[in-house]
Amino acid sequence: MNFEVLIPISLFVCIAYAIKVVVDARVRHRMVVTGGSEELVNAVLRDEELRRRHSSLRWGIVLLSLAVGFGLIQWFGWQEVTPGMIAVLAGATGLGNLVFFAVSRKLG
Repeated sequence: MNFEVLIPISLFVCIAYAIKVVVDARVRHRMVVTGGSEELVNAVLRDEELRRRHSSLRWGIVLLSLAVGFGLIQWFGWQEVTPGMIAVLAGATGLGNLVFFAVSRKLG
């Protein structure tokens, strides 16, 4: 594995995530300090929590469907990358997103 490429990429991702966390915290702090209504603050926090929960659900469903796709590839014994193999993985990803959409509509 090429660690010369992986290390700068992971550093960039960590810096971008740290900036996002700081900006989100500052926005929440300003909302509270400027005297935003309690209803507004509670609505924003509830919305963030729901978004976080749905994000975890989406990634769980998509990764599970990708695991099924990789399992099918292993089961069929495909060894080389072919358009059929890519189609199975793309179809599994799409199916996972559609399942998430259906589940989130039922939950919401």
